[in-house]
Amino acid sequence: MADRTAPNCHLRLEWVYGYRGHQCRNNLYYTAAKEIVYFVAGVGVVYNTREHKQKFYLGHNDDIISLALHPERVLVATGQVGKEPYICVWDSYTVQTVSILKDVHTHGVACLAFDLEGQCLVSVGLDSKNTICVWDWRRGKVLAAAPGHTDRIFDISWDLYQPSKLVSCGVKHIKFWSLCGNALTPKRGVFGKTGDLQTILCLACAKDEVTYSGALNGDIYVWKGINLMRTVQGAHGSGIFSMNVCEEGFATGGRDGCVRLWDLNFKPITVIDLRETDQGYKGLSVRSVCWRGDHILVGTQDSEIFEVVVHDRNKPFLIMQGHCEGELWALAVHPTKPLAMTGSDDRSVRIWSLIDHALIARCNMEEPIRCAAVSTDGIHLALGMKDGSFTVLRVRDMTEVVHIKDRKEAIHELKYSPDGAHLAVGSNDNSVDIYGVVQRYKKVGECIGSHSFITHMDWSTDSKYLQTNDGSGRRFFYRMPSGKEVTNREELKLVQWASWTCVLGPEVNGIWPKYSDINDINSVDANFNNQVLVTADDYGLVKLLRYPCIKKGAKSKKYLGHSAHITNARWSHDYQWVITIGGADHSVFQWKFVPERKSKEAAMHIAPQETLADSNSEESDSDQSDVPEMDSEIEQETQLTYRRQVYKEDLPQLKEQCKEKHRATAMKKRERPPGSGVKLHFIHGYRGYDCRSNLFYTQTGEIVYHVAAIGVVYNRQQNTQRFYMGHDDDILCLAIHPLKDFVATGQVGRDSSIHIWDTETLKPISVLRGFHQLGVCALDFSADGKRLASVGLDDNHTIVLWDWRKGEKLSAMRGSKDKIFVVKINPYLPDKLITAGVKHMKFWHKAGGGLIGRKGNMGKTETMMCAVYGWSEEMVFSGTCTGDICIWRDMFLMKTVKAHDGPVFSVHALEKGFVTGGKDGIVALWDDTFERCLKTYAIKRAVLAPGSKGLLLEDNPSIRAISLGHGHILVGTKNGEILEVDKSGPITLLVQGHMEGEVWGLATHPHLPLCATVSDDKTLRIWDLSPSHCMLAVRKLRKGGRCCCFSPDGKALAVGLNDGSFLIVNADTLEDLVSFHHRKDIISDIRFSPGAGKYLAVASGDTFVDIYNVMSSKRVGVCKGCLNYITHLDWDKRGKLLQVNTGAKEQFFFEAPRGKRQTIPATEVEKIDWSTWTCVLGTSVEGIWPLISEVTEVTAACLSNDRKVLATGDDLGYVKLFRYPVKGKYAKFKRYVAHSTHVTNVRWTHDDSLLVTVGGGDTCLMIWAHEPEGHREIKQCDSEESDIESEDDGGYDSDVTRENEINYTIKALSTNMRPMTGVKPHLQLKEPSVDERQGVVRGSRPPVSRALPQPEKLQTNNVGKKKRPIEDLVLDLVFGYRGNDCRNNVHYLNEGAEIIYHTASVGIVLNLTTFCQSFYVEHSDDILCLTINQHPKFPNVVATGQVGDTGDMSATSPSIHLWDAMTKQTLSVLRCFHSGGVCSVSFSATGKLLLSVGLDPEHTVTIWKWQEGAKVASRIGHTQRIFVAEFRPDSDTHFVSVGIKHVRFWTLAGRALLSKKGVLSSIEDARMQTMLSVAFGANNLTFTGTISGDVCVWKEHILVRIVAKAHTGPVFTMYTTLRDGLIVTGGKERPSKEGGALKLWDQELKRCRAFRLETGQVIDCVRSVCRGKGKILVGTRNAEIIEVGEKNAACNILVNGHMDGPIWGLGTHPSRDVFLSAAEDGTVRLWDIPEKKMLNKVNLGHPARTISYSPEGDMVAIGMKNGEFIILLVASLKIWGKKRDRRSPIQDIRFSPNSRFLAVGSTESAVDFYDLTLGPQLNRINCCRDIPSFVMQMDFSADSAYVQISTGAYKRLVYEVPSGKQVTEQIHIDRITWATWTSVLGDEVVGIWSRNTDKADVTCACVSHSGLNIVTGDDFGMVKLFDFPCPEKFAKHKRFLGHSAHLTNVRFINGDRFVVSAGGDDRSLFVWRCVHAPH
Repeated sequence: MADRTAPNCHLRLEWVYGYRGHQCRNNLYYTAAKEIVYFVAGVGVVYNTREHKQKFYLGHNDDIISLALHPERVLVATGQVGKEPYICVWDSYTVQTVSILKDVHTHGVACLAFDLEGQCLVSVGLDSKNTICVWDWRRGKVLAAAPGHTDRIFDISWDLYQPSKLVSCGVKHIKFWSLCGNALTPKRGVFGKTGDLQTILCLACAKDEVTYSGALNGDIYVWKGINLMRTVQGAHGSGIFSMNVCEEGFATGGRDGCVRLWDLNFKPITVIDLRETDQGYKGLSVRSVCWRGDHILVGTQDSEIFEVVVHDRNKPFLIMQGHCEGELWALAVHPTKPLAMTGSDDRSVRIWSLIDHALIARCNMEEPIRCAAVSTDGIHLALGMKDGSFTVLRVRDMTEVVHIKDRKEAIHELKYSPDGAHLAVGSNDNSVDIYGVVQRYKKVGECIGSHSFITHMDWSTDSKYLQTNDGSGRRFFYRMPSGKEVTNREELKLVQWASWTCVLGPEVNGIWPKYSDINDINSVDANFNNQVLVTADDYGLVKLLRYPCIKKGAKSKKYLGHSAHITNARWSHDYQWVITIGGADHSVFQWKFVPERKSKEAAMHIAPQETLADSNSEESDSDQSDVPEMDSEIEQETQLTYRRQVYKEDLPQLKEQCKEKHRATAMKKRERPPGSGVKLHFIHGYRGYDCRSNLFYTQTGEIVYHVAAIGVVYNRQQNTQRFYMGHDDDILCLAIHPLKDFVATGQVGRDSSIHIWDTETLKPISVLRGFHQLGVCALDFSADGKRLASVGLDDNHTIVLWDWRKGEKLSAMRGSKDKIFVVKINPYLPDKLITAGVKHMKFWHKAGGGLIGRKGNMGKTETMMCAVYGWSEEMVFSGTCTGDICIWRDMFLMKTVKAHDGPVFSVHALEKGFVTGGKDGIVALWDDTFERCLKTYAIKRAVLAPGSKGLLLEDNPSIRAISLGHGHILVGTKNGEILEVDKSGPITLLVQGHMEGEVWGLATHPHLPLCATVSDDKTLRIWDLSPSHCMLAVRKLRKGGRCCCFSPDGKALAVGLNDGSFLIVNADTLEDLVSFHHRKDIISDIRFSPGAGKYLAVASGDTFVDIYNVMSSKRVGVCKGCLNYITHLDWDKRGKLLQVNTGAKEQFFFEAPRGKRQTIPATEVEKIDWSTWTCVLGTSVEGIWPLISEVTEVTAACLSNDRKVLATGDDLGYVKLFRYPVKGKYAKFKRYVAHSTHVTNVRWTHDDSLLVTVGGGDTCLMIWAHEPEGHREIKQCDSEESDIESEDDGGYDSDVTRENEINYTIKALSTNMRPMTGVKPHLQLKEPSVDERQGVVRGSRPPVSRALPQPEKLQTNNVGKKKRPIEDLVLDLVFGYRGNDCRNNVHYLNEGAEIIYHTASVGIVLNLTTFCQSFYVEHSDDILCLTINQHPKFPNVVATGQVGDTGDMSATSPSIHLWDAMTKQTLSVLRCFHSGGVCSVSFSATGKLLLSVGLDPEHTVTIWKWQEGAKVASRIGHTQRIFVAEFRPDSDTHFVSVGIKHVRFWTLAGRALLSKKGVLSSIEDARMQTMLSVAFGANNLTFTGTISGDVCVWKEHILVRIVAKAHTGPVFTMYTTLRDGLIVTGGKERPSKEGGALKLWDQELKRCRAFRLETGQVIDCVRSVCRGKGKILVGTRNAEIIEVGEKNAACNILVNGHMDGPIWGLGTHPSRDVFLSAAEDGTVRLWDIPEKKMLNKVNLGHPARTISYSPEGDMVAIGMKNGEFIILLVASLKIWGKKRDRRSPIQDIRFSPNSRFLAVGSTESAVDFYDLTLGPQLNRINCCRDIPSFVMQMDFSADSAYVQISTGAYKRLVYEVPSGKQVTEQIHIDRITWATWTSVLGDEVVGIWSRNTDKADVTCACVSHSGLNIVTGDDFGMVKLFDFPCPEKFAKHKRFLGHSAHLTNVRFINGDRFVVSAGGDDRSLFVWRCVHAPH
C-alpha cells in the first residue's frame, strides 16, 4: 500500500515575476537598506536590485492590496482582502512578522499609513462604511474607529506637521480628521468656487496646514485648512494616481504616463514622460512613485517597475516585468533549457529565464492566449487562443510558422507528442484535433466522445495513446494519431505515460479530499524521478504530494502565496523548479524543489526564510494511516462538546419574552420568599474525568481545585472547604498564579468567562470575557504572573493571550481544528507559548494582536496530553497518548522516552527534575533530562493511610493531575479522588466524589447524619454528613442506579437500578438482603412506607408502581393507569396512600397495598398528612415552576420536616427555597448557584439542619447548612431574588414619567416646527419682473433715468453715520438652564468662585463676582449630563455627555467630551455606542476613570479611561431607564446605578462588570421602587432616593433600613460631600414651615435640616444639588439656579430662565439694550444685556406667543395663545387695554411706525387692524382677507401705509393699511420702503433657504437696522448671518451653533450691537455680540 504521509521533500519560493499595479496605488518604496519593497498576489516582496535577490513575506492568506512604509523605512505594513482581512506589520530585513492587526475590518484593507513617529497606523476598510481605524500597532490595539465615507476612499495620510490630524480622500470628497480620545471627527473639504467637486485620488501633507492632492482630471488641488486655496491646472493629462513626498519635494505620477517632480513649495522642477523612453509604450499608466535622493521608482498599471536616475532621466531601467490585466492561463516549459513560456489574456507571450530570473523575450499576438506547448526539440512554440485558433511560433525569434483556426471556442490545452510528430489541440468544443507537425500542421485526426470542454491531456511515451479529462470529470483514451476512442481498458494496462498532468485517474486519487466531488484543482504535474506530484487549485494553494497517491485525502505540504486561483503548475525540464501561474494575480512564481533531507542535523540549521515557508506548509487534515489507536479515555474526552440547550446568559431574554405572557399573573399577590436560607458547607466531588492539571497547593498550604461551577479551597488540617461562587456554569480548567495566591478558572458558556480570584478572600480580581465561545478548556499564567493564556472550545480552538489585571486581550489566533488540551507560556520569554492536543503540537510567538504558530517538527503527529517547559527557554517536554515523553528543542523533536503504559496525563516541572502521572495509576519522579526514573509511586488501596477521608474504588486509578508542595505530591484521579502522597510512600485520601456518569439517587438517614447516593457510575456510596465529611462505605453494582431509600429504622437500604431490578442491602455493610427483577425499564423512584416500613413502593420507567411486602418479600400490588414514566413517589403518614408524578406532568393517587387508583380533589390533597413531600406537582407547590418552564424542568423537590421550607432543584442547576405551601404562580424564592447543570435530587436531613443536593452532569454531592430565620448575618452572594419584579413601583410622578419617556433625537433629523404647506421658496419658479418682461436686462438701466431711483428696501435708523456690515457674531450671554429633564448638572468650581451648568449644547461657566459667562461650544448636539472631576490631580476637568443618533462611531454618534472648565480646551472625546444619548456621567475616586450610562434600549453602562479614550468595560445595564450611575467616592471599582424599579451594585473586575441586584427581602414588605438618585456613606453604605419620597439605606447590596418620606415627593437628587460626609437631598415638595424641597443630612441620614427656596412657586422641584463651603447650590425644574447659605438659609437666585418652552416672542426696546421674551410658560420677562440679568417678570396666566414694543418704547403689546392680546404701559406695568377677537393663537403683533395702528396676525389666517388713537376699548377697524394660511411674521412700511405678511403656505403678501386691500402689482411692491424686515419669504431673501431644508424650515429672520445684514434661525437650531438683500439661491453665510433644534425668533438690538435668538426646544435666550467690519 502506498504511503499516505506527506512527502519529505519540499518547495521554497525562489522568485516572483510581476508587481501588482492594477487596482492598487502607492505600493512601491525604497527601504532603509535601499532594497525595493512591493507586493504581488499574497506575497510581500523585498527585492535587492544590486544582488538581484528577492526575499518574501508570506504572512498573508489572500491578496495584498495596500502597503505602507514605517518612517524608519525598515518595517512595512501590508493589508489584504478577504472575509476577515488582517494587517501585518513586518520587518523588511528579516521578513518576519512583528505584529498582526485583526478583527476590525471586513472585505479588505484599502489604505494604510504610519504617523510621523511610527507609533500609530491608520487603516481604511473596504466595507460599506469605509471604516477608518487608528491602531497602536505594536500592541495590536484599536485606538479609534469611525465610518470613513459613504463612497470609496483612495488615500489617507497623517498630517506630518500637526499631531493627531489626518486627511483622507476618495470619490468626490476630501476629509480632514482630528483624533481626540477615541473619536475621529471629520470636516469635509470645501471646494467652493475655486475648483470643481471631484474625485481626489492621492494626497500629501505639507506644513502650515497645507495639503496637496491629486484629482481625477489631472489637476493638483492645494488646500489650506479645510478650504481649497488654489489649483495647479493640468499638472497631468489625466488622473493623478500617486503622490510621494521626500526631503527635496514632491513626486506625482499619473495616468498619462508622466512623472513630475515639484519642489517643497510645489513649483515644478521637471517632467519625465515614460511613454517617450525606449521601454515606453502608448497607454503606459503610472500607479506608484517613490522619490529618494537621485532615484525614482515608478510602478505601472501593467505590472512593470522602472527605476529612473534623475540626472539621466530619459533612460529609465526596467527592473521588473509581469503580465498585465487579464487572466493568465498559458504555461509551458522548455524541454531542454531552463526557460518558461507564459501567455495571457493581455495577448502577450513571454519567455522567462529561470536562471537569470528575467524576462528574455516578449511578443504580442492578436488574440488572448489560453494555453501553450513547446515541441520536443524545443524549436516550435504552439499557442492556443481564446477565439478557437492556434498559432505556432519559432522559439528563437518569435516568428510565425502557422496560424490555424478550426474551432469557434477557446483552446484550453495543447500538447506535442513525445516523438515530436503530432500536436494535439483540445478545445472548449468538446473535441481534440490532431495535427501533423511535419506536414505543416495538417489536421490528421479528431478525438470525439467528450460531452464537455477538454481540460487536460497526456501522451503515452510511445506516442500511441492520448488520455484526456473534460469539464464534467470524465476520462477518455484515444488511439493516435487517428483519434479513435479506446474502450477496452485491458490494452491500457501496460501504457506508460510520458507526462502526467491529468487530474483524474487512480494514480492521482489522493489529490481529492475524501468526501468531495468538487473540481477545484486546476493543474497537476508529476515528477516521476522523485515520485512527487504538484497540484494547483482555486484557493491559491500549491500542494506537494507523493506520486502515485491512490487513496483519497492524501497528506500534503501546502504553500501559500498565490492569492486566488492558480491556473497552471509545471516542473522545469530538470525538475529543479516548479513554476506556477496565478489567474487573477497575473504573477509567475518560481519555486525551488528541495529533495528529501538526509540528516536530522540539516533540519537544525534551516535558513530563517525557509521556516516561514514551512509554517505555511501545513499538514492536510485527513487522518493518517499510521496513528495508533486512540485511547478510550481520550476519545471520550474529545467527543465532549459542553454545548447547552440554554445558557445562563440567555435567561434574561427568555424571562423578558415570558413576562409578556404572564403580565396578568404577575399583578397578583405572590408568595413571599422563605425566612430561612442555606449556605454551601461541603462538596464531595472533584472534576477529574475530563479535566487535567487542575489541582494545586495555595500559598498557605490549602488545596484548590474545582468541581461543577465552584472553585474549592480545601483546608486539609480542619477538613473544611471554602468556595468561590462567581461562575454560573461548569468550570473546565484551573491554573494557579506563580505566587500561588490567585487562581484562574474558565467555564462553559455561550460567551464564556475566565475568572481570576484570590484564594484567601474568594473575591474576583478580574473577569475576562468576550472572546471564547462555548467554553474555555485550558489556561496558563506566565512566570512573571502578568499574562494569562487561554484556549477556547470553539471550532477553531482560539488561543488568547491576556494582560489579565487590565482585562485586556493582547493577542489572539485560531489554534487548531482539533481539540487542544494544554497551553503553556514560556517561563523565560513571555512572548512565546506552546499548545498541545489531538494530533497537535504547536510553538507560538506573539506578534502584535496576533500569534504566529509553527507545527512541531516530527515524523508523525501524535496526540499530546500534557506539556511543560524545561530548564532553558528552548526545551519542552510533552506527554503523548501512547505513554511517551517527547523532548523538544525549539520546534524539533530530539528524542522520546517511554514513561507510562497508556497516556501520560500530567507532567509537572520541579527544580531538579519532573514528575509525571498516567492512565496506569503510577506517579513517576524523573531527573532533569528524563534519563532516569528516580522513583515511582503506585496508587493502591494497600498503601492508603489510616487518616483517609474515604476509600479507593480501585487500584491504579487513571491520574489526571499532579502537583507538588509542602513535602507531598498531590494527585487527582479520573475517579474523582484527591490523594496526598507522602514522599515516603503512604497515601492519604482527602476528597472524593462519584466518577463520571449522572448521579440521581439520594437518600438521607432517618435519624443519623448520613446519606446514601447511587449513580450511573455503578456505585452505591454512604457519606458521613458530620464534620468528618468522608465516604464511609462504597459498593460496586452490576448496573448504574437512579434511586435509593433508607428504611424507617435506618437498617436497610433499597436501591433501584437502571435495568429494572432493585436490591435491598444492609445499610451498614451494604451486603445484599434481597433483590428482584420484574421490570425492563429503569427504576426511577423507590420508597419504604412510613412507620414500620412494611411496604416498599418501586416506581419504574415503564409506567408502573409495584408494591412489595418487605417482610414476606412478595409483590402485593401494582399501580396501573399512568400514561408516562414515573418521576416521583410519596407516601402518606398512615402508609395507605401513594402520590405519584409522571413525566407528562400528571398527578395520580393509589391506595396501598393493592394499588387501586383514587381520584382526590385538590382541596383534599392538601389536608392529607403526607409522610414526605418530594413531588413537584399539585396546587400546594404550583409556585415552584418558573416563568420559563418551557425550557427548564423542576426535577426534584423536598419539604423540610418542619413543613415550612420547600427546596427544589432544576435543569439549570439552581437550588431554590420556597415558603411552603407554595400557592399561586411564580412564588418568590431564594436561589443558589453551585451545581452547574441539572440538579437531580434534593433532600433535607432528619433534623432539617442540612440540605443535601446531587448534580447530574457534575457528579457532585453538595451539603448545605440550613440557616434558620432570624439568623441575620446573610452572606454575600448568598441568594438572588426572584425573577419577576413587583409591578408596584412606589407611585407616579409627572416629572419622572416625562424624564423616562422623553425621546431625544439629534438636531440633524429635526422636522419643521410649524405645520407649513406648499412649495419652499428656493423651489418656487420666479415670475419675471416688469423690467424682464419689457426686455430690459437688470443692471443695464441707462445711467440717467427719467424714472425715480429705486427706493431703499429698508428704512435705516443710523442715517448720517457710515454704515458698516456685520462680519461675525460672538456668543456673549445665555439666559437659561436645562433643569426640566436633566439632573445633577450644576456644580461649584474653584472653591465656589464660579459655577458650571449647561443648556442646549453649550456648557456655561459663570463667574459669581463679575457675572461674566464663558462657554464650551464643541458639542454638536444637546448636552444631557455634566459632572466634574473632584480629584486634585484633575482640577476643573468636566465631563459632558450629549444626544446622539446610532452608535456607529460616526460624527452623529453620542459622545462624551472632557474639557478644562477654565481654558475650555477639549482634553478628550469619547464616542460611544449608547445610541440615543448619554444620560449620566461620573468620575471615579482617582479621577482616571469615567462611568457613562446610555439611553439605548439596553441602557448600557460603560467605563472609560478617559485620558486615552479607551473603553475599559461595558455591560447591559437594565431593560428600563437608568437615571443615574455614580462611583463610590472612595473607589475606582465600585459604583451604583439607579433607575425604573432598579438599583444595582456594580464591581469592575479587570475588564468585566459584575453586578448584584439590591436585596430587599431583609425588610418586611419592602418593594422595589423606582430609584432616582444615589449618595454614599462610610462602611459601604449606599443611599438611594425613590419616587415616593423615601430614601433606602443599603449595606453592601442588602437593604438595611428605609428613611420614610425624606421628602413628600420624589427625591430627585442627592449629593455626598467629600470633606465631611454630609448629604444634601433635593426633591419635589410644597414649601411649608417644617419642610422644604432641600435638606441637609448627617452622614447616616438620621437627622436633617430643611431649607425653603424663596421662589414663590406653589411646588418646588429641585433637580440638582451641590455643596460648597457653607453654601448649597440648587438647580430647579423651573430653570433657576439658587445659592442657599447654610447658616442663615438666605436664598440668592443666580440664574433665571423660562421654565417651559418654546419661547415664541421677542421684543427689543427701540433705544435701550433691553429686550422682552414671551413664552409658553405664561411669563413675559425683561432682560438687561449690560447688567447680564433678568430685570422683571410678569405672570400672565396663559401661554404667550408674541410681544412687541411701541416705537417710543412706552407701551408693550402681547399676543396670547388663546387669541387674546394685551397692551401694557411700560412705566407702571398696568394693563392699558386688552381684547380677544380671535379664538386661535396670535402669531405676531406690531405697532405701526407712526404709533397709530396696531396689527394683530393670528393662526386664523387673518390680520386685524386696531386704531390706538380711539382709546383703550380697542375696536377692530379692519382686517386683511384672502390670506392662504396662518400668519407667521408681519412688517410695516416706513410710512405706515402698508404691511407685509409671511404665511404658512410659503407665500408673502402685501396689504394696504388700514383698508386691508391686497397689493398685487410687483412694480408697486418693489417701491415700498419697509420699517422692519422679519419675513423669511420674498425675492429679496430667497438666498437664506438652504439645500437640506426638505423636512425643516427657516423659521425666523431679522434684517439689521443698517439694512446690510440679515440673521435667520431654523429648525436645525442654527443661527446664520447673510448679507441683505440676498436674492441669489443658496447664498454664502456664516453659521453659529449652540441652540437645540427649532429656533423660534431672532432680533437685532437697537444700534445693531447685539443679536438675540430664542430657542424652542431649549427654552434659552442667546445673546450674540455683533462684530462689525472695519471702515
